[in-house]
Amino acid sequence: MTSGTAPPSPRPPSPRPPLGHRSPGGRRGAGAVPFERVVADHGTVVLRVCRAMVGPHDAEDVWADTFLAALAAYPRLRPDSNLRAWLITIAHHKAVDRLRAAARAPLTVDPLPEAAADGAEPADPDPELWAAVVALPPKQRGAVAYHYVADLPYAEVGELLGTTAAAARRSAADGIASLRVALASRSHP
Repeated sequence: MTSGTAPPSPRPPSPRPPLGHRSPGGRRGAGAVPFERVVADHGTVVLRVCRAMVGPHDAEDVWADTFLAALAAYPRLRPDSNLRAWLITIAHHKAVDRLRAAARAPLTVDPLPEAAADGAEPADPDPELWAAVVALPPKQRGAVAYHYVADLPYAEVGELLGTTAAAARRSAADGIASLRVALASRSHP
């Protein structure tokens, strides 16, 4: 090197690894956790959220769509990402897609009986409770499902619902109050 030329400046590190990046262990994705482990760790919570958002009839399909989309995006996920919130966000989008499609689809006349799925669903689903949950407005139903079923903080619930944490807290409280009123007649005939 000559004294008149400066060495080339190094490129700043990229905040995300490139698409084909492999961690030192050779695995891809968030912190090199195998995707099968992600499904095992978070699958039950995601299924409960799906069930709360779309009902027991479509929940397993939405769950499968969620994890198929997550599998495709997993190699690009940042290592410091909150996996549960990321999966719930995907489930939310898939549930909205399913609800929109159901609104356009013709109604079926005779529903088929539900089969229990790996103990994640109660052996005897409560039809009054499901009717009350389905009757909630979408934001209240989402806030109840995301906070009480998925155990997400109100800030993340607000992000999912496109509102603030305070509004998500209010929606969840209103949803629980509506459920209590709707189900109060059971205990006091």
